[in-house]
Order: sequence, then structure tokens, then C-alpha cells
Amino acid sequence: MSDAAVLASGKGHKDENFPVASVIIAPSHRPAIMAFYRFVRTADDVADNEIAPAEEKLRLLENMRLTLMGGANSSAEGIALREVLDERKLGTDHAADLLEAFRRDVVKLRYADWNELIDYCRYSAMPVGRYVLDVHGEGKGTWPLSDVLCAALQVINHLQDCGKDYRALNRVYLPQDVLDKHGARIVDLGGETATPALRAVIAELAKRNAELLQASAAFASHIRDARLALEVAVIQRLAEDLNKKLLTRDPLSEPVHHRKSELPWLLLSAFCRFLRTRLFATRKGA
Repeated sequence: MSDAAVLASGKGHKDENFPVASVIIAPSHRPAIMAFYRFVRTADDVADNEIAPAEEKLRLLENMRLTLMGGANSSAEGIALREVLDERKLGTDHAADLLEAFRRDVVKLRYADWNELIDYCRYSAMPVGRYVLDVHGEGKGTWPLSDVLCAALQVINHLQDCGKDYRALNRVYLPQDVLDKHGARIVDLGGETATPALRAVIAELAKRNAELLQASAAFASHIRDARLALEVAVIQRLAEDLNKKLLTRDPLSEPVHHRKSELPWLLLSAFCRFLRTRLFATRKGA
């Protein structure tokens, strides 16, 4: 066990908001995706630990980076991912970018505006999509739409967890300029329910995020691998629904997650959209 694993939260891939290497993905690709996930999950747990000092978190993250790059062997997760990357002849850039995001999580607790938040997403979310695309042998031409979807997923997570992030870590991803615009205070995030001003902030950010999701809607149709395209279609549909909930729900006092009873309809909706897209593409290419 690596020293970073001591700070493990116990959270696994089945606990995430969106599918991670689900049964939709080809079995040959799942081990590579799961090795990446375990590395990222461990680093995320380090950054989000509520007790460990910042200096210790940064030390552990640096050990993971050194292991990833081959300069150390102190991280079991780093060794496992390094071996996968070597086997598949993939680079370390995506994993290294994510480590930069987790380093920022330790030292940066506030965001000035939307652009600064999206720059954070460039490191915290976009590398995940890029890595999965690389594993599947998809071209870099798919990266821009992937980046948009991954940023939208990250913003959804930030909005869902805005109260918890503030109370547990004093970390606020809601941009300060949007808080100021609506007269909301950071301390409002510590309340049991959101104030009207904070609800307005969350709704505005959800509206901005809806624009990202609208832009990423075509992503699945640009993916050659049909199984990956279907998984992306599912993730897109789940994200659209969660983001819609954030327009009206209070994440401080109401659950903003999917109930099991909602999933069949959402999955069917995603599958039908996927089929329409594929059939249209087939007819267009005929």
C-alpha cells in the first residue's frame, strides 16, 4: 500500500456521479481506464482529506508525480498506471495535469470568475476525457467536444457539493464575481438551506453550464468506437438532467442526484438519441 492510500476516502468508481468504465465499454479497455481511475481517486482523496496538513498533501501528490514519471516507486497506484501507459504507449500528460488540479485544490480555495473556474477544469476534468479517448485510439479532433462535456460535468459536481466543500475544506468553486452580482456571501454556503441570493448564484451557473452541455451534445456522434459513443451519450443525458435539477433545487438542503427510479427512462432516452445519431450518420455516409 502506498503512503497516499492512508488518506483514502473509501469512495470507489460505483460511487461517482457518472459511469466509470461501465459494462458498455469494451472489456479490453476497462483495465486501462480503471488503473487511471484508481490513480486519480487516490490523488483526489489526498487533496480532499479534511485532517492532513497542506504540506503533507503536497508531499504525497509529488510522490505520486515522481512515481508516474519513473523517478520513484512510492505510489502503488502510480506504478500500476505507469505500467499501463508503457504497455499502451501512452503519455503521462493527462495524469500529470490531474495532479496539478489536485495541487491547486490544496493551495487555492477561491475562484474569481467563470474563466478562472474553466481553467481549473482544464486540469481537473478535461484530461479524463482525453485519456479515455486515447485509450480507444480516437483522434485528437474529438478533444474539443470532450473538453466541453468534461468541464460541464465538473461544474455539476461543484454545484452539487458547494456546501460540503465549504464546510469541510473551506473551498469555494462558485466564482466570486457571480456571488457579488447577486449579493451572496461565502458564509451562506455554511447554512442548512441556501439563501435566495445563493440560489440565484447556483441557478445562473447552471444556466451557463447548460450552454456547455448544449455545445457538447454532438460529441458522441464524433466518436468512432460505438460502445464508447454510447457511454458518452448516456453521460451527456445524465448530465443534462442533473443540471436541470440544479436550476430549481437547493443543493444545501435537497438531494441533487438521480434516484434509481429515474435511471431507466434516462438510459432509454440516451439510447434512443444514440440510435438516431448513428442511423443518421450511416445514411449520410451511404
